[in-house]
Amino acid sequence: MKVLLRLTAYAWRQRAFLAGAYVAMVASTVSVMFVPLLLGRAIDVALVSGQDSRLLLLAAGIMIVSGLRGLFGYAQTYLSEAVSQRAAFDIREDFFRKLQGLSFGFHDKQQTGNLMSKATADVDAVRMFVSMGMVRGLSIFVTIGAAGGLMLVTNWRLGLVAMAFVPIVLWRALVMSRKLRPTWMRVQEETGNLTTVLQESLAGIRVVKAFGGRKYEQDKFDEKAGLVADLTYAATRLFASHGSFMTFVFTLAIGAILLVGGNEVVDGRLTAGELASFILLMGIMQMPVRMAGWMVNTFTRASAAGQRIFDVLDAVSPVEEKPGALPMPRAQGHVRFDRVSLSYDGDDSAIEAVDFEAQPGQLVAILGGPGSGKTTVVHALPRFYDVTDGAVTIDGIDVRDVTLSSLRANVGIVQQDVFVFAATIRDNIAYGVDDATHEQIVAAAKIAQLHDFIDGLPDGYDSLVGERGITLSGGQRQRLAIARTLLLDPPILVLDDSTSSVDVGTEYKIQQALADVVRNRTTFVIAHRLSTVRSADLIVVLEGGRIVERGTHAELLARDGFYRRIHDVQLVSQDEAAVDTLFQPEGGRA
Repeated sequence: MKVLLRLTAYAWRQRAFLAGAYVAMVASTVSVMFVPLLLGRAIDVALVSGQDSRLLLLAAGIMIVSGLRGLFGYAQTYLSEAVSQRAAFDIREDFFRKLQGLSFGFHDKQQTGNLMSKATADVDAVRMFVSMGMVRGLSIFVTIGAAGGLMLVTNWRLGLVAMAFVPIVLWRALVMSRKLRPTWMRVQEETGNLTTVLQESLAGIRVVKAFGGRKYEQDKFDEKAGLVADLTYAATRLFASHGSFMTFVFTLAIGAILLVGGNEVVDGRLTAGELASFILLMGIMQMPVRMAGWMVNTFTRASAAGQRIFDVLDAVSPVEEKPGALPMPRAQGHVRFDRVSLSYDGDDSAIEAVDFEAQPGQLVAILGGPGSGKTTVVHALPRFYDVTDGAVTIDGIDVRDVTLSSLRANVGIVQQDVFVFAATIRDNIAYGVDDATHEQIVAAAKIAQLHDFIDGLPDGYDSLVGERGITLSGGQRQRLAIARTLLLDPPILVLDDSTSSVDVGTEYKIQQALADVVRNRTTFVIAHRLSTVRSADLIVVLEGGRIVERGTHAELLARDGFYRRIHDVQLVSQDEAAVDTLFQPEGGRA
């Protein structure tokens, strides 16, 4: 019930439309009630006097009332749909905004397909609840109350007979609701799992084809689709059994009305027209009572869907902005990691007691094997994850004391796993910089050694790239990501193995171009290759989440340690002249 009340609050935001829908619903219900009364009166007139003029007048009244019923019904449908669509829009907007605000820690534990299912199928279930449940659900009670009241006023004995069947139907609807809710909850969950399987299969279609995984993916999809079908079938079967029960109950009710009502007519306490009105009123009441089962189905499904939506809306981000946090001004670039530890799961630390600092304008290289904690270190800088111990400061300010937007405006990251949007190259480079000029975009592309490639395309910077940049090579995507970050002009720059997917010649060009860019920025370079760290002011070597060595290239080579062993493996057979150029313009590093 709490979930449905929270969903109702979204509909209440559109109270003007909602009030109009309720007024139209009441007017439509009142119009419906006049039809059996007028028709019963027409039967009595025909049997008693047979006056054509009165019959014509009653027939005209029935036609007018029926027309008004249609008009009010249209208004009710239109207004209730307006409420539901606006409520669905608000829910989707809140849902998307929440997802954008949640940190990496939340998204690490989620399945993309499941989140997509919540934003689509679950929200649509809520929309049906608002459109059909909130308005038509109330019309059920209004119609039953109005029809029952007219029956009791006309003949209380026959009215009690007719109304005696209603509690049976409502009790059955309540029982069905309790059975349906867990079933619909599983349907929603498995639909999310099905969407995840579909999303992963499509995103990895090249891997599927390359490794002959078509049958495996098909079987996996069929299994999930079959489970969704079976669960939906179970819910539909339960609902269908309720419909059959309703038909049986109302058949009994009409039989009882004819039996009791016939005796009332014989005894002179009821006219033939009034009996006909009773039967018509029972028919009118039958539809909303039968719909009670459908409404229970709608309410139950919305409750399950709403719970899944609110699980996200109520989620607490592992990274929260402090109340009253102040914006960080443009940083000078003095970065300090003060005995920083960070754990993703609250138990094992990804990094532990990491302690070093970078002066403004310095180049700091972070080196280590896979899983050593290199990326974790730099992810603590823009607060993608919060440290569990110690502190990260920029110009002496704890990063937890400033607004997230201002912090991340000061820290630009070129990630190893590059994401490219299905848009133009211009839009991808200018992402996050709404007022970027064409000249600025071109300048960033030139630094990233991407301009010549773009200039050779038929549509230049307006060329569209496929989903996830599929029409670009891995090196081109990484250079685009570099251009995108440079356009932000951050005072602190992080390059997360950003040249790993480019050839040696392109890597050399990018490194030369970046020399002028990193000169006045505090730059962190994360790499597996020693060729990308030789000219760093400070090299930090990580192993098992801890700093095992630190110093310059020459200092670390002088020690017979981890760095020296990597150097001997990687560089002994390489051309030393080619690798000496990293981040070094002609004339050496300033």
